[in-house]
Amino acid sequence: MHDSHKFNIPMGPQHPALKEPEGFSVALKGEKILGVEIRLGYNHRGIEKACEQNTYTQDLYLIERVCGICSHTHATCFVQAIEEIAGIQVPKRALYIRTLIAELERVHSHLLWLGVAGHEIGFDTLLMYSWRDREIVMDILAMLTGNRVNYGMNTIGGVRRDITPEQANDVLKAVSQLEERTKYYIDVATKETTIIKRLSGVGVVSYDDAVRLEAVGPTGRASGLDRDVRRDDPYAAYGELDFKVITDNHCDVFGRTIVRVKELMESYKIIRQTIANMPQGPIVVKVARKIPAGEAISRYEAPRGEDVHYVKANGSEMPERVKIRAPTLANIQVVKHMLKDRYLADMPIVIAAIDPCFSCTDRMVSIEYDSNKKNETISWATLHDYSIRWHRERGTDFTDLNKRFKAGLKV
Repeated sequence: MHDSHKFNIPMGPQHPALKEPEGFSVALKGEKILGVEIRLGYNHRGIEKACEQNTYTQDLYLIERVCGICSHTHATCFVQAIEEIAGIQVPKRALYIRTLIAELERVHSHLLWLGVAGHEIGFDTLLMYSWRDREIVMDILAMLTGNRVNYGMNTIGGVRRDITPEQANDVLKAVSQLEERTKYYIDVATKETTIIKRLSGVGVVSYDDAVRLEAVGPTGRASGLDRDVRRDDPYAAYGELDFKVITDNHCDVFGRTIVRVKELMESYKIIRQTIANMPQGPIVVKVARKIPAGEAISRYEAPRGEDVHYVKANGSEMPERVKIRAPTLANIQVVKHMLKDRYLADMPIVIAAIDPCFSCTDRMVSIEYDSNKKNETISWATLHDYSIRWHRERGTDFTDLNKRFKAGLKV
């Protein structure tokens, strides 16, 4: 094939194969991928900067909106950093409740991923089955927290809601039901010829490359990388619980599927332990509104991998700096490696295999609002005004909408 047959095509930010907006520039030679460039920043929402303009309590609910699927992940990681800075001793019962919600969220996330993966390879029956079972865990989360998404369970110094014996019993019933169905998913993932042939050898990343590229979560563990923050740097109640870190040596999308479905079984085991061993006592301690000056880094094993939050306090009610390193950002370089020399048709499932959350990942966007001030940092107010002006110039004006909202009228 001649060099004239080499060409670049864009994939995203709006594309049928992508569930979230992100831009990929794919270099192709025929159907073979020569390389991929990833454009981060498309969906930047300014949450880190917004945290500096609000109190810690307000930030806690804002941080949950980093990701709907991992809302408890980000809230817990953030609040742990605050509690470390302030030297807060969280009640043990609250730590167990946080762990319970964390594992229910992991089950929810893995079942969601299983359905998306099935859909990407044309196995929509798997999507229907797994998302049906996902409803079970979402209903349990709604019962415990009051919300199916963005649970609002955490508060600085503990949790907002306690768990009754009746609720605990309902959780155990749901877990038993999910466990039986998960056995079926493990059977499908490990024996179904169509899945094995379609996913084996796709998106390969060796153990050495996983270490070099710092892959996290199931992406790394499917390449034999035995790392899990829950075990290696225990938080909440994980240091008192017995569970196994699932790894696999297939080093491809098939291995990542095996890791996730087997992790579901470990989550059920952890959930049962948290309920059986949950101590009595308070669920929260009082905390001053002003957090002492200091800084802390918090780590958390999200369903997608290690989540990292950095918080810097200056002694006021608002943080001086908040920084989030979501697991997708850690795995994005692995995607570039996995796609090289693969076929274009493999791209959707390879990207999906890391369970990406690009709204978690995007952190910055470069704009030139004034050609004479290229190096000037844009303030929050200036960025807000620029955003309104930008949309207005393109035919969208929310001025009347804002007036109606403030007046309490229907919008």
